[in-house]
Amino acid sequence: MTTRQPLVLLVDDEQDLCLLMQMSLSRMGIKTHMAHHLQQAKYFFNEYKYDACITDLNLPDGSGLDLVKHVSQHYPKTPIAVLTAYGNMEIAIASLKAGAFDFVSKPINQSHLQQLLQKALHVPTIDLDVATRPIEQSMLIGKSPIICQLRESIKKIARSQAPVFITGESGTGKEVVANLIHRLSNRSDSPFVAINCGAISEDLMESELFGHKKGCFSGATQDKQGLIQSANGGSLFLDEIAELSLAMQAKLLRAVQEKKIRPLGSETEVEVDFRIISASHQNIEALVDQGKFRHDLFFRIHVMDVVLPPLRQRGQDILILAEHFIQLICAEWQISVKSLTDSAKKFLLEQHYSGNVRELRNIIEKAITMSDDIILDIHHLQPAPHRNVSGIAFHRTAPYASAVIPTQTPMTDPIHTAQNIPEEGLEQYLEKVEKEVLLSALNQTHWNRTLAAKKLGMTFRSLRYRLKKFGLDTDDDE
Repeated sequence: MTTRQPLVLLVDDEQDLCLLMQMSLSRMGIKTHMAHHLQQAKYFFNEYKYDACITDLNLPDGSGLDLVKHVSQHYPKTPIAVLTAYGNMEIAIASLKAGAFDFVSKPINQSHLQQLLQKALHVPTIDLDVATRPIEQSMLIGKSPIICQLRESIKKIARSQAPVFITGESGTGKEVVANLIHRLSNRSDSPFVAINCGAISEDLMESELFGHKKGCFSGATQDKQGLIQSANGGSLFLDEIAELSLAMQAKLLRAVQEKKIRPLGSETEVEVDFRIISASHQNIEALVDQGKFRHDLFFRIHVMDVVLPPLRQRGQDILILAEHFIQLICAEWQISVKSLTDSAKKFLLEQHYSGNVRELRNIIEKAITMSDDIILDIHHLQPAPHRNVSGIAFHRTAPYASAVIPTQTPMTDPIHTAQNIPEEGLEQYLEKVEKEVLLSALNQTHWNRTLAAKKLGMTFRSLRYRLKKFGLDTDDDE
């Protein structure tokens, strides 16, 4: 069985440049057609089935962006790349937003051109539902217009090489969407590397991202490959990117812009090829205005944007997701499938879900645990208080325990007189008070650590340190 030779359309009014690209691609076994005008290119698309297209922006009878939009609308499965002169990034980003697969700067680097076409010609045509089966897909289950539109956007974004910025509340599935974009892209055979920028201390961040050479600092007993280099050929997901310091943002900007990194202690740079996908629950534009996030980095990473809706805006998807979790959990636990009563369904639809899909799953898991019948009623879904050994009242919503500070605790009288010195000593007493304040804030925010940190006036990293200190941290990401 013979494989069809790929066919690529080259669009540029410079015939010498077209011939140069034609010779370069012919070495890869790629057949090419050449067009020198916008209308000629559109005519060729009507007559032939192209596997890819490369177009200049400045054409005698129009803009290459018009061709990008035309191809994206009428031939959405055909990747199109744009030639840009003098590294004009604003135009390059505009072309990516219009639907371009990638861009090539003039003068053309032949190896870059060949690598680009290799990626373009291997873009997988994967069905979204099939792609999500091997990974956690619950975040995208539903029939609401907003979630259907999101699934369609993800398909289109995955075809591009453009940086992606994902926003959404905690628990909406930012990493799930980033992973899915990677799996639907031409980079799916290469690594997907995810980093929570808020979970790594600033002192370690540079070494984690860029790697280091043996002996470059105390404790560097061997060479270490950074996470950016680990994502070579694939996708790099930076969750909570706003947590990066301004100094680290500057170093990341150069890596994104130049596609080169310099490990700590190294005298040479390493070329890396990665697609950056980033996310934050914070308003990055506001942080840019406040001088807390670099404008040039924001400009680089915020090309394609994905906004994940909170669960409370998804209507009947709540019940669809609840039924899905019931089926999933009952199958995992090898028990009979339980069903929701009408009052239980009404209760679920009325909740606020500050923790979004993750919170809904916790509620369902707790309800299944508490029910001895095949029915899940409203009293199974509501939190039931109980007390731990220290006398602090808890509301349990798996897998977290949220504390409610009782009225008769040291918190009602935090300043002791000389006649009321704590028996355990000042340090232990202060730690006890600190722990109770943390638990109170977490309870009020339904264990949303990001909101709890805001309520307490501290950074997410500082809150996480204190949670670890008291053994209250979990493995779940915010």
